[in-house]
Amino acid sequence: MTGVRVLGREHGRDDRSDGRCDGRAGGRADGVPALLGAAELGAEPGRRATLVQFSSAFCQPCRATRRILAEVAAMVGGVAHIEIDAEERLDLVRALGIEKTPTVLVLDAAGRIVRRAAGMPRKADVIAALGAAV
Repeated sequence: MTGVRVLGREHGRDDRSDGRCDGRAGGRADGVPALLGAAELGAEPGRRATLVQFSSAFCQPCRATRRILAEVAAMVGGVAHIEIDAEERLDLVRALGIEKTPTVLVLDAAGRIVRRAAGMPRKADVIAALGAAV
């Protein structure tokens, strides 16, 4: 695998290189919200699932990730793509342990994080990850 973590990390499993994990469903011990909704995301989540992308202004892979996630959201009914500027939402970035851009979170209909990946994902990996959310 080259440079990208596969969208296979479940909520409660942190994708940090130190391997720390609390394994609890619904939230981490450090105050991460158990559910992410419109208030936290700044936009209305999808009816079935939401692809949340953390980006930054000069991030080249973020542009390609935006296209991939928008295409997948358009292909799958009830799925929304929400892009968050990491610099504008440092509170959320810190709470979720986002360490680089792009980082993609896959949320289920309730707003629980079911998958996360750092780096530019492949379209097939995003589609497969949605299977855990819908």
